[in-house]
Amino acid sequence: MKLMRVGPLGQERPALLDRNGKIRDLSAHVKDIGGADISPEGLAKIAALDPASLPEIQADRIGACVGGTGKFICIGLNYSDHAAESGMAVPPEPVIFMKATSAICGPNDDVLIPRKSERTDWEVELGVVIGKTAKYVSEAEALDYVAGYCVTHDVSERGFQTERSGQWTKGKSCDTFGPIGPWLVTKDEVTDPQNLGMWLTVNGEKMQDGTSKTMVYGVAFLLSYLSQFMSLQPGDIISTGTPPGVGMGMKPRRYLRPGDVVELGIEGLGTQKQTFKADV
Repeated sequence: MKLMRVGPLGQERPALLDRNGKIRDLSAHVKDIGGADISPEGLAKIAALDPASLPEIQADRIGACVGGTGKFICIGLNYSDHAAESGMAVPPEPVIFMKATSAICGPNDDVLIPRKSERTDWEVELGVVIGKTAKYVSEAEALDYVAGYCVTHDVSERGFQTERSGQWTKGKSCDTFGPIGPWLVTKDEVTDPQNLGMWLTVNGEKMQDGTSKTMVYGVAFLLSYLSQFMSLQPGDIISTGTPPGVGMGMKPRRYLRPGDVVELGIEGLGTQKQTFKADV
């Protein structure tokens, strides 16, 4: 299934995309796409519905595909070729940082370049959405805790991230720096999360063209690893790292400016498109 949330910011309704590309309203059956509604039981309830029986709706705006996210966890330097272009070594254990949930926005919403930013950068990433509480889980059972997958855009301000002291979070958490969606694709429709093509363009120019095959630490390992340090809750998002081709790795380096248009996507998970604007 492809589950989504549509409507004005803060007023999104749960919906699904049927096989004919029509958006069907789920609000009579679930509260939101998140929490208990994306548990195994919740997803089974949605799967039992006949999409043709649900009201068709038009969406002026697609919101983030998951609501009520408690934790937005990101993995740094998780592609060896991206680590190389960043001038950093592949870490002996996953690098973990948090992205503020206030950064979450819709897949096609405008992204705001923060004040005093000179190095706003792009990163297409595979997002993993948790469907049931995971704590101390093994790698073998880890994927049982996944509700589905989505496209995430880990927008980053490199100056804030690397030159302002402390952790990376301050360069990752600016408002609108976390576009999610367009939809949550349930795990039954993703045969292998480690074999998905990923791409990103800036103003039509291809910048990133990679695959989740080249992750250093795969999805199952990451989920198990994280669950040793914290419980993972339904609706939590894990953004699993980016392939090479980011602006920071170019010679000369290239960063986003107001008016730039970024498009990105992952095989089977949909596409995003954002216009970057100054946050005044």
